[in-house]
Amino acid sequence: MKGEGFMEEDTKTWLELYRLMVKIRRFETLTGELFASGKIPGFIHLSIGQEASSVGVCSVLRKDDYITTTHRGHGHVIAKGGDVKRMFAELMGRETGYCKGKGGSMHIADFSIGILGANGVVAGGFPIIVGAGLSIKLRGTDQVAVCFFGDGASNRGPFHEALNMASIWKLPIVFVCENNQFASTTSVHYSTSVKSIAIRGEAYGIPGRSVDGNNVLDVREAALEAVERARKGEGPTLLENRTYRLRGHFEGDPQRYRTKEEVEKFSEKDPIRQFQTFLKNQKILDEKIDQEIWNEIDQELQEAIRFAEESPFPQPQEALKDLYVEEGESLIERRLV
Repeated sequence: MKGEGFMEEDTKTWLELYRLMVKIRRFETLTGELFASGKIPGFIHLSIGQEASSVGVCSVLRKDDYITTTHRGHGHVIAKGGDVKRMFAELMGRETGYCKGKGGSMHIADFSIGILGANGVVAGGFPIIVGAGLSIKLRGTDQVAVCFFGDGASNRGPFHEALNMASIWKLPIVFVCENNQFASTTSVHYSTSVKSIAIRGEAYGIPGRSVDGNNVLDVREAALEAVERARKGEGPTLLENRTYRLRGHFEGDPQRYRTKEEVEKFSEKDPIRQFQTFLKNQKILDEKIDQEIWNEIDQELQEAIRFAEESPFPQPQEALKDLYVEEGESLIERRLV
């Protein structure tokens, strides 16, 4: 871990990073429990083990910066400032959810804080983020657009098209590959022709950097450099966060494609445990403060679950409502921009 000679402001920042990582972990753990008990319909994909990536990147973004996320996107949404009450409500199919209970886990969006949406299609975020980046450039603002994606998405066509277009137009985009070693059930070592996905940036004339995606401070430092470069109009960056998902591709995944020994090996690199140890060694965190953080977050999340459970389901007659802009109604009136 980095952090020698830290300042008092670092202490506050690092504790907030830790708090957010814990919040994501507990949200995902509780979501898994709710799914197992039958309270969440459909499929869910948890990001347990990848918290340092989402928190490290989003910690250097502003509220008006944009992100697109993936089918494994709860952590990104929380790190960008998403409302856990509305998230749980959406997961449970309630009308108080982000999509009024009609979208579920893979379609959470909050345009008011720059979250352009999760996407159930692998590599589906690339065309969206290029559009957002072009919008920023045409409007002349200093916003930044971030596209989160997995190692599997880097082998699909939209990845290459997006990097090429972003490069030739010098769009303010940071492409963040969360290389968690598996595209569904296929190992990155089998599916990918390069040792590091960051190398692929060279083909499009943009910087590529690979970092330890389980070290939140390393991720934050690399993301800050890429974001500052984008704000200055110098174009996109490809950032690879090397991490590992500790749960299956989806809840209920039999995981026959990897061994328990492998999972246990990577569990030793748990990003939360690593950062917790670092903060304690720096005398920033002790057992009392640590327990208070976990207790406060659990209380917040339990309240969010109660909010969701007490919220009504959407009515059948409203199934098509909000899907189309009505005649004479603008997107601004719908608060979509």
